[in-house]
Amino acid sequence: MDALIFDKTKTALVVIDLQKGIVNRNVGPHTSAEVVKNAASLADVFRKNAMPVFLVRVTPSFDRKDALHPDADAPMPAHMPPADWAEIVPEMGPKEGDFIITKRQWGAFYGTELDLQMRRRGITTIVLCGISTNIGVESTARAAYELGYHQVFAEDATAALSAEEHSFTMAHIFPRMGKVRSTADILTAIH
Repeated sequence: MDALIFDKTKTALVVIDLQKGIVNRNVGPHTSAEVVKNAASLADVFRKNAMPVFLVRVTPSFDRKDALHPDADAPMPAHMPPADWAEIVPEMGPKEGDFIITKRQWGAFYGTELDLQMRRRGITTIVLCGISTNIGVESTARAAYELGYHQVFAEDATAALSAEEHSFTMAHIFPRMGKVRSTADILTAIH
């Protein structure tokens, strides 16, 4: 396994959907509390090193007309989210200087200013974490790969609706797009 080497001036943290409406779900193999704790540790170290933190949340617009409704065998259930659905969990912030990106679908790049804001800051590498591994995180990772970003996936700061979904993506998808490492490995490399 290659050692991680970060250029702190070109690396950002991207946290996917650690919001009140998502973290209350049962996830695996790591609990939501473990994911939030590890992601918050990463965010604290990034902030201390003047490295950008992008907190991504998902929510429909007020009229819900931008919600996706494809014809699918297993569509996402339609529901009216509670008022605090899109609020970032307090452990994550936001803190002064963080960027809040609001998306309307799974991936954080399509239809948002994420790519623009990272390119304006010279970001070439992203550390990616959040919930759900094989949906929001993976959709974001695939777009980042296609846009040419280097990626590091924080395995224990990420979870899915099942341990199997998480494990498949971590073992078979993410290693093709970047490096899969633990929170501790990433923190050590930044220090």
